[in-house]
Amino acid sequence: MRRPRLFARSAFIATAFMALMPCAPAHADEGEPEIRLVLQITVDQLRGDMPSRWGDRMGEGGFRRLLDEGVVFEDAHHRHANTETIVGHATLATGADPAVHGMVGNVWFDRALDRYVYNVEDERYPLLSADAGVDRATEIDPTQRTAKSDGRSPEAILVSTFSDELTLRTNGRAKVFGVSVKDRGAISMAGHSGKAFWFSKKGGDFVTSRYYYDAYPKWVTAWNGTAPAAKYGGASWSLDGEQASYEFGEHDDQPWETDLAGFGRTFPHPYGSADGKYFTTLLTISPAGDELVAAFAKELIAQEDLGADSVPDYLSVSFSATDYVGHIFGPSSLEFEANLLRLDRTLAGLLTFVDERIGLDKTLIVVSADHGAAEAPAYLNERGIPAQIFDPDRVNKAPRFAALRKRFGLGDELVTSYFHPYLSLDHKAIAKAGLDLDEVSRAVAREAELLPEIFRAISSADLSAGRVPDTELSRQILRNHNDRRSGDVYIVLEPHWMIADFDGLSVAATHGSPWTYDTFVPVIFAGAGLSPQRVYRRVETVDVARTLAAALGTKPPSGATGDILPEVLTKLR
Repeated sequence: MRRPRLFARSAFIATAFMALMPCAPAHADEGEPEIRLVLQITVDQLRGDMPSRWGDRMGEGGFRRLLDEGVVFEDAHHRHANTETIVGHATLATGADPAVHGMVGNVWFDRALDRYVYNVEDERYPLLSADAGVDRATEIDPTQRTAKSDGRSPEAILVSTFSDELTLRTNGRAKVFGVSVKDRGAISMAGHSGKAFWFSKKGGDFVTSRYYYDAYPKWVTAWNGTAPAAKYGGASWSLDGEQASYEFGEHDDQPWETDLAGFGRTFPHPYGSADGKYFTTLLTISPAGDELVAAFAKELIAQEDLGADSVPDYLSVSFSATDYVGHIFGPSSLEFEANLLRLDRTLAGLLTFVDERIGLDKTLIVVSADHGAAEAPAYLNERGIPAQIFDPDRVNKAPRFAALRKRFGLGDELVTSYFHPYLSLDHKAIAKAGLDLDEVSRAVAREAELLPEIFRAISSADLSAGRVPDTELSRQILRNHNDRRSGDVYIVLEPHWMIADFDGLSVAATHGSPWTYDTFVPVIFAGAGLSPQRVYRRVETVDVARTLAAALGTKPPSGATGDILPEVLTKLR
């Protein structure tokens, strides 16, 4: 499948054609290189300013290579309100808003099951691992505790992904894979038709589910058999240079940082024994997690012969350590700085491997993030910027809500849970009391919005009926609203407010808001003969899948609403 270029036989035809379809794919001239691999790299919690923040200390082969040689969109944003991991990954994969692709949050309340569900859980497809079971050491990822089984699949994604469309376009000949520490990071990008592998904290190896295979490929079994994670046993995460050479070198021990399971707040951070209860968890909140992902991805490329023929293949690599490090230490910390510099080296190694095996001129690379990052409130306070921690129990404990419960004749079932950003009400109790659910939910939203910490509260009833003001914030929330999965009231906290408690674990910082620090992400296209360019107009992450589809000549994913980025298509040789 040849790379696209603008088709023009004369100035008149070119003008007319471009007016209708400015980036329509066509076959390249004979002798020009093909796109043999689409490499989609997603860095979890990488805010748009971060790839270049410590650029003077990065090598030439990682972020600097991408920034210097690629088409860089300097003002790229997610356009939905709930900036969480699965929401951003699914948006990048599908080109659709969460209202359409259905992944409205890392968890949502399933009314049919009468419980919260984890986004990619599926009991029909258990893990293949001999030690299959739900990971329990998930203190920095408590959303997974909602999963009632180890089974995983992409079936909750309601529309096709770009990778699905590539499978269809090539009649199943394209090889499609997703790899990540996080199951949701791998599964969402591989789509319904690809294969996904992720890191198991329980087993310390890379696993998959019966949705994808009946048995592990022999090379996966062999690779896991080398016990790659165990090699970090007894070691520590240490700095790569003199501490004074780091921007945050004099700020290693900040009071808002979290000491998880003895990992400490200062360097070096010990992993402990390989058989320790939290050993594999600690690997994921350090560069080790990304190094394991990159090593597995290289082995996958080699063993599955990606990019070996003229049929283009697809590989998604999602790096997660930035997210975990950001939660535990904050994005403005020595740990975050040190991790990003190590990720730069890991990324450089991956790109060099792809170049040597396939050729970057035959590889279309796209780099982005599932969401940005908020600074730790205490860090902002030190610099005179108002920011605070929000206690979600404040909602039910507020005197206004006591009066509301009395008004409706309901107790605590009025607001049964608050899993940010959604408040959920007890529909059965409301119906039993003979109350109108829409009226109750709208009243709850009105009272919630009167709390000083809450900037906006909108009921799902008003969202479904279109009874919301025509503002950008309302549009962000609407793009996140799905009648079957969204809670009863959507909550937006004031800027720089955050919920710091994750299932009993106090974290330094988080994300999930519609404010720009959480929506701002990098979008970079590189490789495949692209010429460097900086683009300063605003673009959105829904544009990524549409652009990939145009570049590879597939139809757009079924729910895609983004635009094709002409700067990418016109730059492909």
